[in-house]
Amino acid sequence: MDNFPDLYTDYLISSSSYTTATGMASLLSIQHDKITRELSTGNYDSKFLWKQAKPYVQEMTQSMDTIVLSFDDSIQEKQYTDESAVNCWHYDHVSGRSVKGVNFLTALVEVGGMRLPCGVEFIKKDMWTIDPKTGREKRKSRVTKNELFRKMLRECHGKFLFDYVLVDSWFSSMANMKCCKKELNTDFVMALKSNRKVALSLEDKENKKYIRIETLQPGQQTVEVWFEELDFPLLLAKQVFKNENDTVGELYLACSDLNVSYDQITTIYKKRWGVEEFHKSIKSNTGFAKSPTKTIKTQTNHYVLSIVAYIKLEFLKQRTKKNHFAMKAQIYLAAQQAAYAELQKLSTLRVA
Repeated sequence: MDNFPDLYTDYLISSSSYTTATGMASLLSIQHDKITRELSTGNYDSKFLWKQAKPYVQEMTQSMDTIVLSFDDSIQEKQYTDESAVNCWHYDHVSGRSVKGVNFLTALVEVGGMRLPCGVEFIKKDMWTIDPKTGREKRKSRVTKNELFRKMLRECHGKFLFDYVLVDSWFSSMANMKCCKKELNTDFVMALKSNRKVALSLEDKENKKYIRIETLQPGQQTVEVWFEELDFPLLLAKQVFKNENDTVGELYLACSDLNVSYDQITTIYKKRWGVEEFHKSIKSNTGFAKSPTKTIKTQTNHYVLSIVAYIKLEFLKQRTKKNHFAMKAQIYLAAQQAAYAELQKLSTLRVA
């Protein structure tokens, strides 16, 4: 079925409940077996995702606007799905506990208000190890998320141009900084944990005089700093903001571009929020977690196709000037109206 990805993604967008092969077959008058066969044998992976995004990304990246490439991982809980190398236990830094589900890493390119996923990798805990604290067996991934990040970054660098790489503190390792700046000659803005140590000059670095960045009070300006493991300086910016509960939060940002201002750094990094909105949209609008698939192959195929469905919504957003949730609400309302009309028709049928 050559047009299966197109049919399946349209079905995901139009559906407001669980997405099943039976439901799709009934809606589109397709044989149920054809749908399950495609999900079981199709190769819908990061390469397939790139093929769908490529024409849009190549057009977007011709823009003179700043092009950013954001990376972030997310966990979709799947508590009642059988455990496997993909659907297993992961530590969730948001909730501060381990949850059972799928953990995936996405690369998202943004320019001119349009955001498109250009790569995705699933964290596969495909080996067993002994936990030194408990003495129990636990799953472990052969490839770390930071290694996946560098792999995806190199792939993106070979496909299109971008100005900055944006990541949170989980991915702000020295190896990742070196990969961006030294290997790929690409600038970055990375969040840092407050306990990171820096030198305030090259002389201090040579004399091993390092201080914790939380002791700095630079105000709304940048400070040039040196890390022990890096042979190039960075600009450090400290952003102070109020949380919803009236507490004060602090965000430390390291930028490899020495020719930007404090305001430019904070404005650029703010674009990283787009990847959070991407995660929210695929979970709410394209049925990412709403398929009762059983095997790793069918699960990951469904996940990737739900991300492809996001690309469709993003393209429609540019045409309709409506966000994903507004379009989804419009589709749901139309479905309700059709159901109501059908009920009225049934109610007026005469009993023989």
